[in-house]
Amino acid sequence: MEDNYKGSVKERSFDAIVIGSGMSGGWAAKEFTEKGLKTLVLERGRDVKHIKDYPTANKFPYEFEHRGEMPLDIKKANPIINRCYAFREDAAHFFVKDSEHPYIEEKPFDWIRGYQVGGKSLMWAKATQRWSDFDYEGPARDGFAVDWPIREKDMAPWYSHVEKFAGIAGNRDGLKQLPDGEFLPAFPLNVVEDYFKKQLIQKYEHRHVISERVAHLSKPNPIHYEQGRAQCMSRNLCHRGCPLGGYFSSNSSTLPWAEKTGNMTLRPFSVVHSVIYDEQKGKATGVRVIDTNSKEVIEYYAKVIFVNAGALNSNLLLLNSTSHRFPNGLGNDNGLMGKFVAFHNYSARLSAEIDGFKEFTTIGRNPAGGGYMPRFRNLFKQETNFLRGYAAGFNAYRSSHSDTSGVGADLKKRLAKPEVGPWKIGSHMMGETIPKETNMVSLDQTRKDDFDMPLLKISVVFDENDEKMRQDYFDQFTEMLTNTGFKNIKTQTSSQNPGSDIHEMGGIRMGHDPKTSLLNKWNQLHVCKNVYVTDGACMTSTSTQNPSLTYMALTARAVDHAFAELKRGEL
Repeated sequence: MEDNYKGSVKERSFDAIVIGSGMSGGWAAKEFTEKGLKTLVLERGRDVKHIKDYPTANKFPYEFEHRGEMPLDIKKANPIINRCYAFREDAAHFFVKDSEHPYIEEKPFDWIRGYQVGGKSLMWAKATQRWSDFDYEGPARDGFAVDWPIREKDMAPWYSHVEKFAGIAGNRDGLKQLPDGEFLPAFPLNVVEDYFKKQLIQKYEHRHVISERVAHLSKPNPIHYEQGRAQCMSRNLCHRGCPLGGYFSSNSSTLPWAEKTGNMTLRPFSVVHSVIYDEQKGKATGVRVIDTNSKEVIEYYAKVIFVNAGALNSNLLLLNSTSHRFPNGLGNDNGLMGKFVAFHNYSARLSAEIDGFKEFTTIGRNPAGGGYMPRFRNLFKQETNFLRGYAAGFNAYRSSHSDTSGVGADLKKRLAKPEVGPWKIGSHMMGETIPKETNMVSLDQTRKDDFDMPLLKISVVFDENDEKMRQDYFDQFTEMLTNTGFKNIKTQTSSQNPGSDIHEMGGIRMGHDPKTSLLNKWNQLHVCKNVYVTDGACMTSTSTQNPSLTYMALTARAVDHAFAELKRGEL
């Protein structure tokens, strides 16, 4: 594939290139441009400007043609994305439709994507939890995957760096398994959530319900006002894009900040075909880009390249970056690239009711969604018939029921005064899956997409460990709820496919040894040091926490390292 762009090499040369503009790509752009580096940010999708390009943000339900529902013909045409809970009429424009970038499911996998400036940072659930050494040391303890080359002490200052800028609401809970951070005021638990929290403290050890930690500005600091963001108003319409900037996204925060420096060039509609490797220099020199509008092939050049295309797309890109030196993909000397992909297990839910608390009800909305129960299994020792553990969401609400019989004025009166029912709770499991060599992605050698890129083949499945973990979640929560006075406990196993958790990770994992990993402790490719990977692809294991905060912290840390290496002339 030849460069057919007529412009000069000089105007296509930068200090740094960032591939992807989402959660981690936005942070790479901010950190590089703040340090004075001329940075090109490449995004395969369209541009989305903060506020301007949130077309549904302030619409009322009656203003949507289908009252928020997706038309049947669109559902039928998009069976994969239609299974995503957030694919609704008010936010469908942020999601990749099934036909827009096809892939090959060797095993059923729901690949949820957002191809636009900001990526999935516009669509995420905003839950933000730090990792502890229980997480980083997990593979070393049980021998599955490889040892992480970093620990909590390496990441702590970078978590703080990210939290202060992004704005994280939470409490300092003092839990070893979930380190505290730099928090804005938390969104409080309601009366039943708080009841369950206190009962667990009395009856169990190391089992806690805390207010979920979320990237919402509950009480903004000056740095957030400087970004042009305002306090979260608890509208809970985040998936539409927040015109207040009340939650963190690349669009509201890192990208505008980078743009203000004058050092960022943002280029949407740019599919990166491959990273260019110079055999004589022994390093990457740039990237080959396909303009999605003109199909023109353009090469851009830089001293350092950050790959933040999203976990599976980053695998696709580096596997497709072949040369005489790297016939199996850039940095893939050991043949492990694309393997050991993991994800989160969200396949279990339960519900229950509790008597009492009738003097209380729920009014308003909670952006945190309620409570969060950090991992409590296999923490201090191996105590179950499965490896690793799970966290869980926990939320309570006062139920209500409206009598919909009749018509006219009487019906309107009944609808205006719903009958209040008992308090109910809901919970869902967030389980760690074990990276396995057989859970992998690879390139199809014959089928290609509209931009001459090989289609990605995905072969990722649940296993016996996931099933045992799910049963333990049901058993433990049934016991805890029964012992604390809940009734009508109902468990539900979801039929969802891997991928629907939207937390796919791995394939280009970090590690100590170039024989068993692709990246070193600074997120550099072992054998091509000026290429860094800091999105979900770099993850050695998944832990139970929502991963975005860790991606952001890893990215800021890696940029700091790359900048120091550039100053020393090492890249």
